[in-house]
Amino acid sequence: MPRKAEFPEIGDLVICNVQNVKNFGAFVSLDEYDGREGFIHVRDVATGWVKYIRDHVREGQKVVCKVLGVDSERGHIDLSLKQVNDHQRREKIQEHKNEKKAEKLLEIVGTKLGKSLDEAYDAAGAKLVSEFGTLYAAFEQAVVDTEGMSGLDIGDEWVSAIKAVASENIQLPSVTIDATMEVTTAAPDGVDHIREALTAGAKGKDAEVEISYLGAPRYRITVVAEDYKIAETELKHAVDRVTTRIHKAGGSVSIKRKDET
Repeated sequence: MPRKAEFPEIGDLVICNVQNVKNFGAFVSLDEYDGREGFIHVRDVATGWVKYIRDHVREGQKVVCKVLGVDSERGHIDLSLKQVNDHQRREKIQEHKNEKKAEKLLEIVGTKLGKSLDEAYDAAGAKLVSEFGTLYAAFEQAVVDTEGMSGLDIGDEWVSAIKAVASENIQLPSVTIDATMEVTTAAPDGVDHIREALTAGAKGKDAEVEISYLGAPRYRITVVAEDYKIAETELKHAVDRVTTRIHKAGGSVSIKRKDET
């Protein structure tokens, strides 16, 4: 079944458990590679001179390391702790958690169809990883774009079960941004124009847009999207929709973000 390869590749980030710490380095086991042993030389534990290695690494600690070298014949894996920054460490740990969750979800899918986890990998898991890069990404895709799963050669029953399990267990990440709008018009039927403009503004295409009343002439516009780029674009389009309609009624729109004074 399509689990991790037998050995990692040079440059990979791997999650390790520290097993034994010596003055010259630390021996670790690699979580994602059936506990294979790796070694972090003292020079690769931290930047600068390491006086006491246990100030930086200790037995029982879980760490994220970068693979420096792999000797598959000897079963030897050289690792670096100092070449992994905080951002990389957080992302790797989250990725590992996601894949563990995705494996559990695949097991649930298999159970629904009367198959073991190994059988589920053989029937669908390998193709999901090949198509989407990771198992978790496949389950995310099943929530975002259900049609995108239909082209996979895994059978309708597997597609249907994956969609069902994904929709019940995967909550897509999102970002929220907001701003305050002042919307005014001196037209006799200005209230109607404002209502129509705000209704048009709230019709988001690629994100969820909500416009709420703060007290005339102020309104809060909130956008929820899968990332900041989409959110910012949708916010601009929403404000443009409001502005276009209010300008036709001889009014004006101004916008203020939270970080503006």
